[in-house]
Amino acid sequence: MTNAIELSDDLRDFYLRSHRVIDAMMRAEGASLARAKLLGFIRRAGPVRSADVLTEFELAPRTVTEALDRLEREGLIARAPDPADRRAKRISITEAGVEALAGAERARHALTDAVFGVLSAEEMAALSATIRKMNGKLATLDGRGAGEVCVHG
Repeated sequence: MTNAIELSDDLRDFYLRSHRVIDAMMRAEGASLARAKLLGFIRRAGPVRSADVLTEFELAPRTVTEALDRLEREGLIARAPDPADRRAKRISITEAGVEALAGAERARHALTDAVFGVLSAEEMAALSATIRKMNGKLATLDGRGAGEVCVHG
């Protein structure tokens, strides 16, 4: 019989392993998991300013600057002057960035299909209900609403 600590360890191991696998698969398609999240945000919300990225991801300014610099060097984003503030730049995704993001999404879907494909519809429904229940409890423990628990992107 599995106790709560063992189950917690199993969930952690699944999360870490799946994160490592999806990151490698996405990298092979042109955008790591972190880059895909950033590119996805820029595509959805763009054009954006660095301050928007800081707010969305709660990262240090230097981290954002370095990430954006790398994406720009690789041709995945473009910066243009902000017409409303000449000190700021507007960041938009390029066609190469859209292609990298599409490849990363294909990799994500392939992994999801492979991993969750081992479950029956009933097992998926039960797992989903269980995870939602646990996320609800976590939301009450960290003071956030249930809608703030997960960021899709």
